[in-house]
Amino acid sequence: MTLNKAKEVIMIESKAISELAKRINNEFLKAVELIMRSKGRVIVTGMGKTGIIARKISATLSSTGTPSIWMHSAEALHGDLGQVTPQDVLIMISSSGETEETVRLLPTIKKIGAKTIAFTGNTRSSLAKYCDVVLDVSVKEEGCPLGLAPMASTTATLVMGDALAACLVVRRKFCREDFALFHPGGILGKKLLLTVEDIMRKGNDFSRVNAEDKVKDVLFSITKARCGSACIVDRKGALVGIFTDGDLRRKIESDPLLLEKKVKDVMTKNPTSISDTKLAAEAIELLEGKKIDELPVIDKNGKLVGLLDVQDLLKAGLI
Repeated sequence: MTLNKAKEVIMIESKAISELAKRINNEFLKAVELIMRSKGRVIVTGMGKTGIIARKISATLSSTGTPSIWMHSAEALHGDLGQVTPQDVLIMISSSGETEETVRLLPTIKKIGAKTIAFTGNTRSSLAKYCDVVLDVSVKEEGCPLGLAPMASTTATLVMGDALAACLVVRRKFCREDFALFHPGGILGKKLLLTVEDIMRKGNDFSRVNAEDKVKDVLFSITKARCGSACIVDRKGALVGIFTDGDLRRKIESDPLLLEKKVKDVMTKNPTSISDTKLAAEAIELLEGKKIDELPVIDKNGKLVGLLDVQDLLKAGLI
């Protein structure tokens, strides 16, 4: 019984969403154009469960390039209407289209001069009659066993908001870099904003040795820098090789005189490296693709300027 009811609710909500696709018409295009022409914000308002959905729609719009705020319909009646300007567009959500607190806002909003878009399940309602654009989010049934709690209707409303936001993303030519700008604290934002130079090890925090140095001196340098490798440079400071603690373990078994040899004779020549101007995301791809843990970092002239370790990416919250 319980499992059947769960499946039934999912099917009811799935059908409600499918029905929405049939209603994407000229009225929907009007809503997109109304927002695109606006020089203000999109203010999304609603009451109760639809108010919660309104808040999510507003958040999605803001994060995808359309400035937006959420306004509680009841609070708007007691002063928050002062947030509304003639340049704004309001998305007003009410399943019945007769929610008292939301409908009572309309005369004042019209007087202010802001444009309005209704998300409603009743296209003949008071809200629909007042608004400039009406988007139909009606559902045949809710899915609630009692027939009381909004379920399918709030899902449909949320999806209509997502559809609107997605179209605005396309119209604004909003790209991944723009998205990252608004999400600097997220992993995606960091990957698209942070460069290798921002997180690489510099100065005394990585091992930099000369090709003529002995392996035993290179090991001392690695230990002092607390890293797992040494970057080898020529007399001009150009990167020529890398020697890792893994190289030491593999080679010392077969060569007891290894520590007295010059590092240039046992190093990995022409190692994989990365430019300091590259994005951190590119460094991640390179490390994963090559199955290595450390990348020497070079400048535009091929000079060694730092080292990027997989641990640095972990500390930066990128992986």
